Amino acid sequence: MAVDPILELAVLLQQSRRVLAFTGAGISTGSGIPDFRGPGGVWTRRSPVTFQQFLASEDARVDYWEYKLEGHAEFRDAQPNTGHRALVELERRGVLGALVTQNIDGLHQAAGTSAGRLIELHGTNAFVECVRCEFREPSTRALELFERTRLPPTCPACEAWLKPAVVMFGQALDMDLLARARREAARADLVLSLGSSLVVTPAADVPLVAVARRVPYVIVNRGSTPHDHVATLCIDDDVGHVLEAALAG
Repeated sequence: MAVDPILELAVLLQQSRRVLAFTGAGISTGSGIPDFRGPGGVWTRRSPVTFQQFLASEDARVDYWEYKLEGHAEFRDAQPNTGHRALVELERRGVLGALVTQNIDGLHQAAGTSAGRLIELHGTNAFVECVRCEFREPSTRALELFERTRLPPTCPACEAWLKPAVVMFGQALDMDLLARARREAARADLVLSLGSSLVVTPAADVPLVAVARRVPYVIVNRGSTPHDHVATLCIDDDVGHVLEAALAG
């Protein structure tokens, strides 16, 4: 008789002492945050603005800020769901080594994941940053300014362009954060990929550091991923439902 995959995950969690959780957009869809690559996702409706386009073109800057303003209310009003809270429970139990996320929505922090465990590889919507100097501030002022003027906001320190503190297409990841994520994968005894399509590299390569050590690798996602063939267990289901049930078991 086939074993229930959620029970398999529950056993793996009970046996683990240092879990690496790797999360993508699918963990936040239950909080009202739209997916990017799934059916009906954001990138099926609009083309992303690259970092190079943002720097070179006023039209591109306006388009990008329009996109950010359009989604601002969804991000501002979103609340953590059972998936986010389940990872907080893993931390409370003392077995969450690190939580590496591709998400920029801030919901892991809102749920209670500690800053010392969280690695935000793709940045955060909560802040804006200057493209030239090190100026950084909460995003509210820049968004309100753009909403009022429809002019891309500039840095109050050096007058260069401000942008949301996220990694745009064509922009390099923070190599220090990526190295930290890889170190955590090298120490983990179980890796959970939760709601990620696992197609955006180099972030998606982080779980493979653990796979190379033959560490159990569990993928929970709606739909297939490029890593399915190396996973110990694949569960095609809602992340929150699966984690909540596995922790209860």
